[in-house]
Amino acid sequence: MAIIRQYHKDTDTTYVYESISYWDAEKQQSRSKRKLLGKVDPLTGEIIPTGKRGRKKKEAAPAEQVPAAQDLAARDERIRELTLSLAQKEEALACLKKENEALRSAAAQALTYLEQSADIFRAVMQPHQ
Repeated sequence: MAIIRQYHKDTDTTYVYESISYWDAEKQQSRSKRKLLGKVDPLTGEIIPTGKRGRKKKEAAPAEQVPAAQDLAARDERIRELTLSLAQKEEALACLKKENEALRSAAAQALTYLEQSADIFRAVMQPHQ
C-alpha cells in the first residue's frame, strides 16, 4: 500500500490516492488499484476528504457568530505582515524593471555598434574583392 499524490493541471488540484498493488495471474503482470482519499489544500497542505463518505456534515451555522478578539488581532497582524511583504515585493519588482530596461537599452546599443562595425568591415573588404 502506498500513498500517491497526483496533480491535475486543468483544475490546478492535487489529489491523494491510496494505491494497492496486486498480481494479475491472468495477464502475468502486476496491477494496482487506487482509492481516492481526497484532495490537498494548497494553503495548509492537509488532505481534504472528498466523496460522500469523506464529506463533513453541514452544521447549522449559529445565527450570530462573533469572532474572538484574539482571532481578530491575529488576522489583523497577518494582514499587516502580508501588506508589508507585498510592498517589499512591489519595490523589488520596480527595481528589477528599471534594471531590465537598462539592460535592454545596453543590448540595443551594442547591437547598433555591431551593425555599424559590420558595415565598416564590408566597406573595407569590398574594394579588395
